[in-house]
Amino acid sequence: MTSSLTPRDRGNLPELSAPPLIRLDAYVAEDGSTVVNGHLLEMGGIRRPNEAILDAVAMFARTLGAPVAATVIDRTVMQVARLRVYPDGSSRTIGDEEDLPPGRERTAAEEAAFPPLARVERIIQHAQRDELHAAFVLASALREHLTLRRGAEDELALEARAIEAYLAFLRGDYLLSTMLALTVARIRCRTDLSRAAPEVARATAAWQRLWDEAQIATRGQELLHMWEHLSAAGLLLEPSHQAMAQAVRTRLERGTASLPPEVTAREALPPGEGPAAPEDKPLKPTRRGLRRFTRRPGPSTE
Repeated sequence: MTSSLTPRDRGNLPELSAPPLIRLDAYVAEDGSTVVNGHLLEMGGIRRPNEAILDAVAMFARTLGAPVAATVIDRTVMQVARLRVYPDGSSRTIGDEEDLPPGRERTAAEEAAFPPLARVERIIQHAQRDELHAAFVLASALREHLTLRRGAEDELALEARAIEAYLAFLRGDYLLSTMLALTVARIRCRTDLSRAAPEVARATAAWQRLWDEAQIATRGQELLHMWEHLSAAGLLLEPSHQAMAQAVRTRLERGTASLPPEVTAREALPPGEGPAAPEDKPLKPTRRGLRRFTRRPGPSTE
């Protein structure tokens, strides 16, 4: 069962004493699933994501009696939209240079109003009820916004990506799970090698479910680099991790003989090199005047 934002649910509202123009966040998944501040909206099969988002954000503006800022990551068009929404229901899109100034104080204030850990608890609740689609979309929304706000290597963004990888595994999307888990492992190898082994193990567990030979070879080469890096650093201590490292080596030796040379030669960069999250699909920069997020004053479409 999805969560729907309503004015009666005070738990979904920011503190009235919060600094003005706290930035809300919204997310539209590739399938149109829509999230506002960690809540999956019920679309009823007829509401468009942009209208649902504007209605939800306008509710906050009416409650606060002041304009509200919002950042929308829309994966259906691969774009970030930055909005101002007013208590009368009107809205406009703005450019990056008009957005709220960045900084730790602003981030702390926004996350105090909508704590990431509370969102994680909601994701876990959906997963425990076997509502894996809802849990996965909420995890993706959390990871995307934390990454946008804090960067891919931030601890909270890393944890959200690890949760997303696990939910992809539960849903049977082993390639996506492998890619997400590999990104976490790659960042750990760069920033905190002592904590990398469990992340490499999780990526290996997803990789072992892959069937595509090219993906097995390319992702396996990166995993093998990571295991060898951990071994050289004296951090391959757990017998289960040693067994996983050997399993990767054996599978690659057995499988690469049947692949074209260009695939077998496509080795991964050594751990700690290259972009932190190369699989993240880039978003288009914000543009002013996006019509789908521009609304004149008047009654909402709730």
